[in-house]
Formats: sequence, structure tokens, C-alpha cells
Amino acid sequence: MQMKQREFKIDKETNFSEWYNTIIYGAELADIRYNVKGFVVFRPWAVAAMKRMYAAYEKELEKTGHGPAWFPALIPEKNLMKEAKHVEGFVPEVFWVEKAGETKLEERLAMRPTSETAMYPMYALWIQSASDLPLKIYHSSQVWRHETKATKPFIRSREFYWIEAHDVYATREESEAQVREDMQIARKVITQKLGVPFVFFQRPQWDKFPGALHTFAADTLMPDGKVIQQPSTHLLGQNFSKAFDISFTDEKGNKQFGWQTCYGPAISRIYASVISMHGDSKGLVLPPIIAPIQIVIVPIARKGSGDPLVKKALQIKEALEQKDWRVHIDSRDKTPGFKFNDWEMKGVPMRIEMGERELEKLSVTLALRDSGEKRTVLEKDLEKRVMQEAEAMTKRMLEKAEKWFTARLNTASTEKDLVKRLDKGGMVRIPFCTLEMNGMPCAESLKKKHAIDVRGTRYDQKEKPSGKETCVMCGKTAAVYVFAGRQY
Repeated sequence: MQMKQREFKIDKETNFSEWYNTIIYGAELADIRYNVKGFVVFRPWAVAAMKRMYAAYEKELEKTGHGPAWFPALIPEKNLMKEAKHVEGFVPEVFWVEKAGETKLEERLAMRPTSETAMYPMYALWIQSASDLPLKIYHSSQVWRHETKATKPFIRSREFYWIEAHDVYATREESEAQVREDMQIARKVITQKLGVPFVFFQRPQWDKFPGALHTFAADTLMPDGKVIQQPSTHLLGQNFSKAFDISFTDEKGNKQFGWQTCYGPAISRIYASVISMHGDSKGLVLPPIIAPIQIVIVPIARKGSGDPLVKKALQIKEALEQKDWRVHIDSRDKTPGFKFNDWEMKGVPMRIEMGERELEKLSVTLALRDSGEKRTVLEKDLEKRVMQEAEAMTKRMLEKAEKWFTARLNTASTEKDLVKRLDKGGMVRIPFCTLEMNGMPCAESLKKKHAIDVRGTRYDQKEKPSGKETCVMCGKTAAVYVFAGRQY
């Protein structure tokens, strides 16, 4: 699909699907025309940003003591079968390798749907005594799942890019502290750096990670009001350590099984949230930290008078690059208006416009992508001003997103009121019978009747119903407040 960049004028609030599909092609983020169904080609503009997202996440993980590792993509079938609940949850989605060339393999190999069963046999070899704990390893990788829902670039595909952190501790208390640390890392990266607000929920027992004791997952919203999951962190308990014999000898010489956690930030899905949360009717609005190009310089010269401007643009570019800014000079034979619209669509945070008047006054015009404002800045002040504007932009983007997000968190006390509110999008808090398995029929009824999913209880708010409120579905006394929404 070819598109004239200067014609991108779509309101994402009223037509998000068209906005999203158009920006994917217009900004050259991905291409779905690869000839394997459900598999997507991610293009350089998107990958350059996602690599920086990886780097930000990996930095935080390493600051908290996680070491990087690479594990194989193929998992023996016997490994996958060791934890009963885990295999039940993932086998229906597994891609299997059964032949090498024309030779049938003695044992089927699974393309990694998630890495527990690849990593934990090695953990059993590496952990012998309490001195080997804690073990904290992260693994940046792709995983493959035969998704049966409709695929959409970055949001859902059959191959996606993420990070997995897998930790082992001697005690449950330490593993619970790791779950909290995982949540803090998510807030540092996704909210503070990328400007995407979310809520962490404890998932219901029927919606937890297969094999875990508890699952905690972050949810945010897309412009159409639908819920999209961000990272999830799982308290695995000792289910996997017993299945894979991840054990250690304690001080008394007794064998003990480790307490485990796993954490899965899906970089490609977080990227979908970033571009959707901040984009506008002109295209992308990228946070400065991940923008492939942070500053584009557009010399505006009259015919035959461009050389001095180009020379000055090169000087400014070199000075800014020495301060580690990612800078590009647009010297294409296009009109200034075309260039402005093109870079606005791609979400470049700052644009430097330079004409003969700026050259004479030793100044530039600095245009800000998020607000559309323009500033006249003297050359001598430019390096300092760029830093200030990038910091202010990051802050503005988060404040705008948080205001929008918070306004879409509502409450309801009846099924009718819930449906009415969710027809406008967002997430709605409702009284509910229980998060235990016997609450599953109410959740299934809600899903079947209204396509609404129970997301769980808000982790940072422990408020419980007074005892007078009743479940919106079954009418029994409500034990918890849960949030519900329509999800991707």
C-alpha cells in the first residue's frame, strides 16, 4: 500500500482501526504481506524504536541483579509435558518441528511458546545449595504461538518479541518481593519513560498463567476504549521447581525446592500501546527516548541559495550528535510542507527549521511534535534548549495520557450499568462474587452475553465491598471489586 504522507488526516478517537492500519503502512512500521499467515515483517522505523525499548528494559533488569542469557528456540516434547497445568495451557498453540530435512525426528521439538521448559532443566543443574540463590536471569527473544484470534501487527501475531525474566529464591517471601520489583520496573520503563499509564491487576484464578499460583498483569487502554495487556508477572510457587527438580540443600542438610517467579514484558505489544496512546491525527508522536531520529533539520532555502544553509545545518548536526542526539538533515528535493508533514507522521519529536532569516540572526526555529508549538532559539542556546524541551515533552506526554486514561476508569453496580458504561469504552469497577474458580461461571456469562472480560482486582487498592453489595451477575454477596473491560 502506497500513501502520500502529507494526506494523513485521520482522527484516532473516532476511527482508531483505520488510524492504526493506515499508520502501520504510512509510517512504514510493518508489512503483513509475508506469505505465512499470522507472521509479520517489522520494518526499520519500528525496529529502531523497539531496540531502544529493549535496551531500557534490559538496563533496569540488570540494575536489579538479572543476568542476560540466550536459550534455544527448540524445546523437547518431554520438557513441555513435565508440568501438567502448563502443558494444558500451551500445547494447543504450539508449533511443532517433526523433521530435519527428510529425516523424522525421534522426538518432536516445540517452537518455544514461552521459556520455562527450556530454562528450568538447566536451572536444576545450576542450583545445588542455598549459596546458588537467588538466580535471576532474563532472556530477550521471540516466541511462537498459533494464535487463533485475528492477528494485528504489534498487538497480536504468531511470532512476537519480548523479554522473559525467570528467578529462583529460597523462600516465598523473597519471590513475592520479586513480583513487586517486576511491577516497579514496568512503571519505570513503560510509564515514566514511554508515557503509557496502566493498572496492575491480580488476575482471577481461571485466567492465571498455566502452572502459576498467582498472575499479576498490567492493563492499559487503546484509543477505542478496549483493554490491552502490558507486562505480566507470575508467582510460580514451587510447581515448576518440583516438576523440574530445581532444589537446594539448606543449612541443615535438607532438600528444599526453590520458589520461582517469571516476568514477561512483550516489547512488540508495548510498542503498539506507545504509538496508539500518543499518536494524533497527523500520525505518530514518539517519546524522545525511543525515537529513531530525535531531531530532524530542514533547511529552507530559496533556489540557488542553499549552500550556506546546508553548511550551517551540518555544523548544528555535528554539535548535537556530540551530545548523543540522533539527528538527520532532510535534503530531499521536496517542498518544506511535504517534509514537515512527512516527519510529523513518523513522530520525530523535534524539528529544526532553518531559512535565510534564521541564518542572519544566528537562530533556528524549533518545532515540537507533541504540542505543535514553535520556538525561536539562538544557536548558542540550542544544545541546552533541546534537552529542556525533550524533558518537558516527555512530561507533557505522560500527563496527557494519564488524564485521558484516568477519565476512562469508571464504576458500576449493576450488569445494565456496566454494559452501558463499557459501550463507551474504558475499564469499569464492579462488585463481584469471587476471584476463585467458583467465580468463573459469572465471568463466562459476562463474556458470552456482552463480550466483556473480568480483568481482576486492582493490586494497589485493597478496598473490599461493604457486605451489602452483590455480584453484578449472580446476585450473591460480593467478596471483591474487579475491573472489567472489552479486550484485544
